[in-house]
Amino acid sequence: MVVLSQPILDDLAQFKTCKPAPDIFTGIPVIDLSDPNAKARVVQACKDFGFFKLINHGVSMELFSLLEAEAVNFFKLPQQEKQKSGPPTPFGYGNKRIGPNGDVGWVEYLLFSTNSAQNPIFPGIPQTLWCLVNEYVSAVRNMACEVLEMIADELRIGEKDALSRLIRDEKSDSCFRLNHYPPCPELQALSGRNLIGFGEHTDPQIISVLRSNNTSGLQICLRDGSWVSVPSDHASFYINVGDSLQVMSNGRFRSVKHRVLSDSLKSRVSLIYFGGPGLSEKIRPLSSVMEEGEESLYKEFTWSEYKKSAYKSRLGDNRLSLFEKSAAAQ
Repeated sequence: MVVLSQPILDDLAQFKTCKPAPDIFTGIPVIDLSDPNAKARVVQACKDFGFFKLINHGVSMELFSLLEAEAVNFFKLPQQEKQKSGPPTPFGYGNKRIGPNGDVGWVEYLLFSTNSAQNPIFPGIPQTLWCLVNEYVSAVRNMACEVLEMIADELRIGEKDALSRLIRDEKSDSCFRLNHYPPCPELQALSGRNLIGFGEHTDPQIISVLRSNNTSGLQICLRDGSWVSVPSDHASFYINVGDSLQVMSNGRFRSVKHRVLSDSLKSRVSLIYFGGPGLSEKIRPLSSVMEEGEESLYKEFTWSEYKKSAYKSRLGDNRLSLFEKSAAAQ
């Protein structure tokens, strides 16, 4: 048995841990994008879980593999080389610290704006990686728009692009994140508990699109408050409902709470596209979704207002609570 030195234990003490989750959850909806009934199934998954797996999506596996390889090469660089692309303000390279309010995780990452005009120059990032990020984001954005158009059609929300136009717009405030969760052999010192790589949270945007390598670790929180492990599948995408879409559906869709646990032996690399609206876009429950006489559950706000509020919060805070209408106000 290896006895760990006290400094390693002290270093790990700043990171949160949790009990191991039960076996891999098999109840996550799997939706074939080519299925004639895909629209109805997507909407039902958004209501039941706020989360589903997408197959037959048409995005190149080769493109994903090339981008993952470039990301791995970057994260293998010496720490001083990676830090040339940081600290994140908010874009760039970050390590361990998540946001400005004290949250930490066993993770390092690169965060990009999908609007090239907003990305500062990151001297440590090779041109090959930049090009692959742009190509990948373009492909995934198109797929996310297809999903949003299915939702709009199924819910009869005005024009087909009523939702997708929000992230296609050149002023869209979308972003893209490469996360790397290094192996943590010291996990055996945590008395059977798992080290949390990225703490529980919801995504504030409209929709999130996740793809990862074949290392497990992603968990979602079910309606009963229990945490379940999502099966790893590097050939498929996982789709999250974000806070903004929960508001626009007047609570019909669920912005799913999720987190990532670190593995003791294997690296996890994940690629996440966050589809967000323009800063001045107003977010409110859509009247076309609501039934006659139905009250709005949320106050109207701009994406800029919500983004600023979210940036001031801790990772696990219920950000939407500040924008909910009270029973008295209704």
